[in-house]
Amino acid sequence: MSNIGKLSRVPLREVWKHEAHDFTQWLEQNIGELTGVLPFEIVNIDREQAAGAFSVDLVGEDSDSQTVVIENQLEKSNHDHLGKLITYLTAMNASSAIWIVAEPRPEHVAALTWLNDSTSADFYLIKVEAVKIGDSDAAALFTVIVAPPEEQTIRKQKEQIAERYSLRHKWWSQIVKHPKATLHSHRTASKYSYLGTSAGVSGITLNYSVTQHSCACEIYIDFGKGADEQNKKIFDQLKNFESEIDAEVNSKLEWLRLDNKRASTLRIIVDGGYRSPEEEWPAIHDKLVQAMGELAAAIKPKLKHLKIGT
Repeated sequence: MSNIGKLSRVPLREVWKHEAHDFTQWLEQNIGELTGVLPFEIVNIDREQAAGAFSVDLVGEDSDSQTVVIENQLEKSNHDHLGKLITYLTAMNASSAIWIVAEPRPEHVAALTWLNDSTSADFYLIKVEAVKIGDSDAAALFTVIVAPPEEQTIRKQKEQIAERYSLRHKWWSQIVKHPKATLHSHRTASKYSYLGTSAGVSGITLNYSVTQHSCACEIYIDFGKGADEQNKKIFDQLKNFESEIDAEVNSKLEWLRLDNKRASTLRIIVDGGYRSPEEEWPAIHDKLVQAMGELAAAIKPKLKHLKIGT
């Protein structure tokens, strides 16, 4: 039988002497260690963002681009840090708050449980320990002490999906009614992140796409399953006209061969998406539709020169 090492705990201050300078910096660089115990990923992590007169230890985003705040405390939980956590959540308009502590007090376990039951935000209380096996390097061990009830998380996800679908449908409804969006005026507004129409050649479409904070128009090349090689050949043929096409559009055109994916695309990005203030939508749509008109006009004459299937 193989030898089995003994797990032992290491004082946190031996591993991270300073909470802000050592632990917070380490966590920023190793955020995956924390997200391994959470039901979501955290991206775009940043340290010490201002929240009024205070600064949040870490701020990131979940997969829905909702703000997540993280407060670190390498000691017993206390009222001061609980107050900060709630202040940061409201100041940053965050959807989730994570409080990492060395030792959670029962009254703070009860407080975060109550907050999960009584508010729309998600609160997590995480215990952090440093452990090692034998003479190994110390490692962080995170244990979830408080988390939102599963049914609350599911309900919140459904509400976010419904809101996202509603906003995108409203976005596309305005696009297809835009007086200059003649290429897509026959299309029906959808709840999805894209809206496309044929470019006149099967396998090549003129697509609009939108995210929360940006949108795009693109030439999308995809002749279907098993057509990876053909997609790249068509892209390469269009690339021969790159200088001519670029000269005919007034926005930066990205040429994306996407060698690790089946499709390829030519894309123009426009700032502003479906979570932009609605009073800004008309100006964003004007730019997007204008870019699509220029891109389509530049591309369509070149399509007749393509050698499809060769």
